[in-house]
Amino acid sequence: MTLTPALGIDLTDLDLFTGGDIHAVFARLRRDSPVYWNESGDGGGFWALTRYDDVAAAYNDAARLSSRYGTVLGGSYRRQADSAGGQMLIASDSPRHRLMRRQVHRAFLPGLLERAGEVVRRYLAAALDQAHEAGRADFAEVALELPRGLLAAMFGLGRDEATHLLTLTRRMIGHRDPYYVPEDGSGLALVAAQVEIFDMMSALMAERRRRPGADLVSILVGARLNGRPMTDREILYNCLNVAVGGDETTPFTAAAAVETFMAHPAEFDRLLADPGLVDTALHEIFRWTSTNAYVQRTALTDLRIGGQQIAAGQAVTLWNVSANFDEDAFARPEVFDVGRTLNRHLAFGSGPHRCIGLNAAWLEIRIMLEELIARRLRFTPAGPSRRLRSNFMLGPTSLPVRVQAHG
Repeated sequence: MTLTPALGIDLTDLDLFTGGDIHAVFARLRRDSPVYWNESGDGGGFWALTRYDDVAAAYNDAARLSSRYGTVLGGSYRRQADSAGGQMLIASDSPRHRLMRRQVHRAFLPGLLERAGEVVRRYLAAALDQAHEAGRADFAEVALELPRGLLAAMFGLGRDEATHLLTLTRRMIGHRDPYYVPEDGSGLALVAAQVEIFDMMSALMAERRRRPGADLVSILVGARLNGRPMTDREILYNCLNVAVGGDETTPFTAAAAVETFMAHPAEFDRLLADPGLVDTALHEIFRWTSTNAYVQRTALTDLRIGGQQIAAGQAVTLWNVSANFDEDAFARPEVFDVGRTLNRHLAFGSGPHRCIGLNAAWLEIRIMLEELIARRLRFTPAGPSRRLRSNFMLGPTSLPVRVQAHG
């Protein structure tokens, strides 16, 4: 196997993502080693794709690059392959993936999303009014109203139950961050959070079997794959999939968007002057924040990407956060431009595994922008921010801001 030259870059070094210049690192990789072998301490490693064209092509090469063995580095506790492989939407390949996607997608149809949007807007409006009245807030906390409202509608939960589920998914995503799990760096916190979510979802399954509703759990309880009911494990894994995906990406995106507007106030002024820019601004926010930094695939056969030979069984990571700043794919990618057109970012992936929650995420961040514009709220920093200690999910866990209405 021919390996790329060692550059001394370790994409599992979390300090790189919390305090380093990650965009400079990825610019170097795109230039000097776009298909990069990242060694690990145990003598193994993984390939990192950093150029837009390679990442986009890999997303669409499901025949040779499998999702079944896990989509996150080290995402399954003490197992080489993801224990949810073949049972969870994101950790499956077609034809099973196609069948499951058809069922889970029913929770993202316009009717349910419209109801979810009403709850999200109500929750967020109250939080923004409170922040405006107080004159300051931690916007990372305000942003949690987006998934809190979505979860309440998507799973048929009350506000307190949605808050509890949100707390659990935060522990899952932040299990390596002492802010969320100060007492444990062993990985057991990840398992504990998953178990508690499964317990919660099992209770919901039992309840929905007695009294079906118009929520995701009811949909999956009544779903059939190739003529058979979904198993309890399939239902639980896919509820977990939607809960984590719906909970974690949008609040980090929302907080990062406000952080970005504070750094680029003229772009927020453009939005205030022309709300018709909301759609292009949304695309630019998703490109710029690239909250979901990467996904993992596993090579099913020997193949070549970018001149590098990749062996069957090796992990291949697709770095959205790098592809979305590729100079060959975007004009002046280092510029935040709410009016950017031809913005074919990969924030939601591409191909058969394009994020099923895309429309929900779009709805949530659109509601946030609409509410900020309607109130003409302006934010300025009120203290140091803190970033999630992760190389998978990017964004602030704390963003203290002063809040004023712009006349």
